[in-house]
Amino acid sequence: MKKVFIDTLGCQMNKSDTERMLGILSHFDYEETREEEDANLLIINTCSIRQLSEDKAFSQIGTWGRWKKKGKDIKIGFCGCVAQQKANEVFKRAPYVDFVLGTHNLYKLPEIIKRVESGEKVCECAETNIANVDEKDEFGIVRVKSTNAWIPITEGCNNFCTYCIVPYTRGRERSHSPEIIIAEAKRALADGFKEITLLGQNVDSYGKDFKDRNYRLSNLLRDLNALDGNFRIRFVTSYPTDITDELIDTVVELDKVCEYFHIPMQSGNSEVLKKMNRRYDRETYAKIVAHVRDRVPDVTITSDFIAGFPSETEEQFEDTLSAIDEFELDYSNVAAYSPREKTVAARWVDKYIPDDVKEERFQRLNNKVKENCLKSNKKYLNRTMEVLIESFYEHKGEMINTGKTRNNKTVHIACDKNMVGQFVNVKIASVKTWYLKGELV
Repeated sequence: MKKVFIDTLGCQMNKSDTERMLGILSHFDYEETREEEDANLLIINTCSIRQLSEDKAFSQIGTWGRWKKKGKDIKIGFCGCVAQQKANEVFKRAPYVDFVLGTHNLYKLPEIIKRVESGEKVCECAETNIANVDEKDEFGIVRVKSTNAWIPITEGCNNFCTYCIVPYTRGRERSHSPEIIIAEAKRALADGFKEITLLGQNVDSYGKDFKDRNYRLSNLLRDLNALDGNFRIRFVTSYPTDITDELIDTVVELDKVCEYFHIPMQSGNSEVLKKMNRRYDRETYAKIVAHVRDRVPDVTITSDFIAGFPSETEEQFEDTLSAIDEFELDYSNVAAYSPREKTVAARWVDKYIPDDVKEERFQRLNNKVKENCLKSNKKYLNRTMEVLIESFYEHKGEMINTGKTRNNKTVHIACDKNMVGQFVNVKIASVKTWYLKGELV
């Protein structure tokens, strides 16, 4: 067997793509290795959401290129969102790369491997909305060993937010068929996974592109919930205005669907949201969050925010800080604005925020998130909660089981017994900024 090493950057969708690539490669005599030096094939699965991620990708393959120049017999693949965005530019910048594979063409990997092994250089980055997005599942999946299985249900995005590269790297929205998704979920559960996470850039848009059936995310959740076994179901990411009453009711009614919504806001200021081409203002977002909290007991709501969007004033930025407080957001991913090629906002060079101001706002935003995360965690002190154990390890001479509550809170439990994959009841004894500490009951 030949060995393949894949370095995965970015989101859960990229991690899921990596699992599919490993599934394909397993049919061509490749097995995964976690040691770069042992690999015959080195692949980087890239993320282009921030410039830092793109720079990291080229830095990594630079190391591999030096190995190749010194005579190491290896093949190098450059895949993912940066590949889709940059295409032939990759060969100019990194001539030692053997193939470039975009997000639209993952299903062509078998053909590409054959051509590369015969000595060709290959670039497959054509932008195409695949008629049958399920075609790429033909070879199966090699999942990371854990308790959670990621299952993409939609790909691409139709929103074209002015800062976001996703519609250009992932294409327009396309839904996988429910039959394929349910079959994949059954396989994951049969393999011992205890949690299913449905993935999509806008997961609540699932099924809108179906022309021959009226089948949406709520229908899919009900069908998955009906499967046998003790397991959990999650879904990410939700676009605020796509969260329907039907979806909320479904989350409340179904016993396996977790009380967790990831609802990116991006800015707390309505004028900035309009410039971002988001389809809501602050008031609308407030109503959506309040409605979810009112209907779903113990719900965790997380978000995303950008600091230093072009032309953002200090007052507008302070609206973002106040939004995190007002909406009692439990956690938020934060980032400083990074211009991305092809996006509308990247052309607003004269409106860019100076780097020092942007960095200062990013730090204040991060501090606000820490403050609210701790405040959120304190609500669960002395509560008894169900935890799905995900890992078991030693820390400072003590054995620790770590897992997640239904509402996505991380819990550490000191215990000598390995309980990975088990659902356990835990009393929350103390809280920290990023996690809870529990005791078995």
